Amino acid sequence: MLVNHTYKNSVFSLLFSEPDILRELYCALEGVTLPPDTPVNINTLQNVLFMDSINDISFEIGGRLVVLLEHQSTINPNMGLRFLMYISKIYEEMNKKRALYSSKLVKIPRPEFFVLYNGLAPCPDEQILKLSDSFMDTKELGLAKEQEPTLELIVRVLNINDGRNAELASRSKTLSEYSTFVALVRYFTRQLGDKQKAMQAAVRYCLKHGILKEFMEKHKQEVLNMRITEWNQEEAIAVWREEGREEGREEGREQLLEAARKLKTMGLSAAQIATATGLTLDDLG
Repeated sequence: MLVNHTYKNSVFSLLFSEPDILRELYCALEGVTLPPDTPVNINTLQNVLFMDSINDISFEIGGRLVVLLEHQSTINPNMGLRFLMYISKIYEEMNKKRALYSSKLVKIPRPEFFVLYNGLAPCPDEQILKLSDSFMDTKELGLAKEQEPTLELIVRVLNINDGRNAELASRSKTLSEYSTFVALVRYFTRQLGDKQKAMQAAVRYCLKHGILKEFMEKHKQEVLNMRITEWNQEEAIAVWREEGREEGREEGREQLLEAARKLKTMGLSAAQIATATGLTLDDLG
């Protein structure tokens, strides 16, 4: 399966789009050593986890299907479900022409899931997210006692911020330098107060000090454009979230006003209604 080049890469996905670098990263994640001729087949899907900018990578190596995701902001507790949707599409693509209804067992690569976290919110060096955390509690539904889930998906979340997970960083020079690059962008943003200038300063620093030097020399302008796009998307998502909270607050206010109207028909005074609903006397008219 060929990687789809129609989407907009992120810096992360462009940097780790080379088989040799992915092999290095996988060995670092698993603490193993694989021969340099071990095949790596990249099969990242388009527009499955995110919008039009891709910062996830899917690839096959040594009989394993690995899905990597660089997470930009905060840890999403729904990653188990999102990865389930992603991996099902990959397996579907892999097996379109295979006889899944035959009597012969169809072999598929074993999946592994990673989130490489580099956000600002506090996060341990490593944590585990499970699909089963999303399952409804059958006890609360009045059903039989809780049983082991018949479907599970486990995601390893690794904090790759500069200075975290030192052992992992020592095993992958590329990942370590990428983390340094992200830290430099943040540093220059604080110092200069301008994202574009900060990005340019970070790239110049990397070129001068040999940080991702070959990559920066080859993709300097792409990196500048990509990173600004990533920032803008993060800001857009933050705005959407705030709009959602505003909508929620407005909906909640309407519900309180409806409750106030019902309480009024029951003969309660305005003061009593205000106490009960948290609304002001002005809100009650």
